[in-house]
Amino acid sequence: MTLHTYELAAVMAAARYVVTAAPGDVPDAARDQLGEVLRDYDAKLRRLAAPTGRAQPGRSRPLA
Repeated sequence: MTLHTYELAAVMAAARYVVTAAPGDVPDAARDQLGEVLRDYDAKLRRLAAPTGRAQPGRSRPLA
């Protein structure tokens, strides 16, 4: 299976929407699970970015 970065970005954006502004018909358990997935994803993304000296998510420093 191939997953392009823009596809992953779209999936993560949708997950963030559900966690932060979820419609009332989304069960709390589903939002909690998506929140855990997002926290893990963000932590791993920061860990991947840190050793190379590249900018971490949320920072405006340009890539090397």
